[in-house]
Amino acid sequence: MKEETKLIQNILSDPLTGAISTPIYQTSTYIQKAPGVHKGFDYTRTNNPTRKILENLITSLEYGYASLAFSSGLAAVDAVLKLLECGDEIVAVDDIYGGTFRLLNLYKKLGIHTKFIDTTNVEECINVISKKTKLVWLETPTNPTLKVSDIEDISIKSKNKNPKLLVVVDNTFASPAIQNPLKLHADIVIHSATKYLAGHSDVLAGLATVKNPDLYEKLKYIQNATGGVLSPIDCWLTIRGSQTLYLRVKKQSKNAFRIASFLEKKKNIDKIYYPGLPYHKNHLIAIKQQRYFGGIVSFSMKNDKIESAKKIVTSTKFFKLAESLGGTKSLICHPATMTHKSTPKEIRIKSGIQDSLIRLSIGIENIEDLIEDIDQALK
Repeated sequence: MKEETKLIQNILSDPLTGAISTPIYQTSTYIQKAPGVHKGFDYTRTNNPTRKILENLITSLEYGYASLAFSSGLAAVDAVLKLLECGDEIVAVDDIYGGTFRLLNLYKKLGIHTKFIDTTNVEECINVISKKTKLVWLETPTNPTLKVSDIEDISIKSKNKNPKLLVVVDNTFASPAIQNPLKLHADIVIHSATKYLAGHSDVLAGLATVKNPDLYEKLKYIQNATGGVLSPIDCWLTIRGSQTLYLRVKKQSKNAFRIASFLEKKKNIDKIYYPGLPYHKNHLIAIKQQRYFGGIVSFSMKNDKIESAKKIVTSTKFFKLAESLGGTKSLICHPATMTHKSTPKEIRIKSGIQDSLIRLSIGIENIEDLIEDIDQALK
């Protein structure tokens, strides 16, 4: 099956009633015939039928062995970090999501150190890997400067240097509609399913997909032990929203390319970040590993001040000023004072997140309306 068909056909109808929509198993516990004798479900923290359908769905989309659904993207990140021990090291992309940055700082107290590197420079990334390195943590494209790292090259070379390490890819910005990291030799794929997978800004969810049984058993133990599971209703919302994933991403990517091309003509704009533009420094890597260039566009102003960015993000009509991304409705965001506010300024600036940087999450509205809205805000 092609991807679009597989997505729809892997959401199975209910065998009990024939219901074509996935049932919401809103139950905390299950009747057992005898102690330990049941139909695969004993307590919803451990397993739930609605959650299992979602986990099987993302496993098929990411070509993995198995998946786990969490209460948020950061809960999924946290579960993966719990694979580590005191003294372990992480090599991570430098302009990492602010929430993940905060979490890595917490783990620093437990003796787990992170080296932040521009992972678009493969050789630099490989050079800092040591015997202590247990995770190479990639976001590609990154948030919000849309750097694109070569997943396959980094995965192969890093494992040649240290066969025991794992390559983790946060695939939130791309989604399975754009790229499949496990097919590029990564070991774990993480999604904030809140974004493109659920796709309608109405659910908080996280997913992790692994490519071998050993990793799954370890993460399953952590998930059950810590309890950060996704509720049945949120599983159902994510299943429902994901059914239009390929339609939405295709439209959003097309809209984003038009907006990036429009921004090129504006004299008051300094830099435009979009992998689909030929002069983007990772354009060729994006062509190699992505099906589309995605629905996120970021740009900075020649007047590189927070105040100038704030004037723009509070002047749009169709682009709503809000956190998050990936929904049907277009959003605008100022990372320096919103998503990356907790990142120290020196680290933020070094990774390319200027004071005036603005991030656009392009929705599925009419492109002419979106361009007109950005144009009037810039004026």
